[in-house]
Amino acid sequence: MKNQPLGGNEMPRFGGIATMMRLPQAESPLGLDAAFIGVPLDIGTSHRPGARFGPRQIRAESALIRPYNMATGAAPFDSLQVADLGDVPINTYSLEKSVALIEAFYRPVLAAGCRPLTLGGDHTIALPILRAVAATHGPVALVHVDAHADVNDDMFGERIAHGTPFRRAVEEGLLLTDRVWQIGLRGTGYAADDFDWPRRQGFTLVPAHEVWFQSLAPLMATVRERIGDRPCYLSFDIDGIDPAYAGGTGTPEIGGLSVPQALEIIRGCHGLNLVGADLVEVSPPYDTSGNTALLGANLLYEMLCVLPGVTTR
Repeated sequence: MKNQPLGGNEMPRFGGIATMMRLPQAESPLGLDAAFIGVPLDIGTSHRPGARFGPRQIRAESALIRPYNMATGAAPFDSLQVADLGDVPINTYSLEKSVALIEAFYRPVLAAGCRPLTLGGDHTIALPILRAVAATHGPVALVHVDAHADVNDDMFGERIAHGTPFRRAVEEGLLLTDRVWQIGLRGTGYAADDFDWPRRQGFTLVPAHEVWFQSLAPLMATVRERIGDRPCYLSFDIDGIDPAYAGGTGTPEIGGLSVPQALEIIRGCHGLNLVGADLVEVSPPYDTSGNTALLGANLLYEMLCVLPGVTTR
């Protein structure tokens, strides 16, 4: 028997233990096909803090999500063994030590064949996760949804922060750079090089203004064709979505993607060899309605639904 989310007729959805989708909590990744993991870290942020509370709030808002995807027919809990592995015990006072703790937590998860779905936390966490992913799978393709390219050389002289993970990932050989897509980029910058640097590495950039009012299904067909069966990681910053839908984040930028476009991106990853994914930068103190965390929870569920091996009904 596969683990199943606790049903609404077994326990009121406002009751019970607040795991992701009210799944069982596990102590070990052994025997799991996928696992939700929280990384409550925001000491890499540069503007509005609060993403450390993201995992807890995303779990709380996930209580309403039911196991069957009515739109796609995906029934992930029929075919995958899934659990909540809890939170990485980061070091509140040291970003350097926290990055090492995150990588050490994820290495045995990936080595066990378990695909991690991460509740962030700020985007700094993508770097140690990619280090652990590369240790198991080698360099990977990347689908990165974000308002920002996150390829700064440094921030206040620091080489590791939430605006630097993908430059470090390139330097460390963690990515297949000609198979990286950055979707939803926009806003103001310091210079054209903010977006030109990733282009020079071979990244494909899809600025938000180029896809306003458009379906992203054709784009994702191209992504699937280019990536093929290579291991792929999906990193989704909630600020890739317009703040009208997801204002509870640290660095909001106007003119972003819509929620249907976000769903098209994730559902368009079906068929990719996804080895992990994250949803980062939900900041509950700026999310007074809970809508941003609710959206984040649903996008994580959609990520689960497109993992390899998920059956449809």
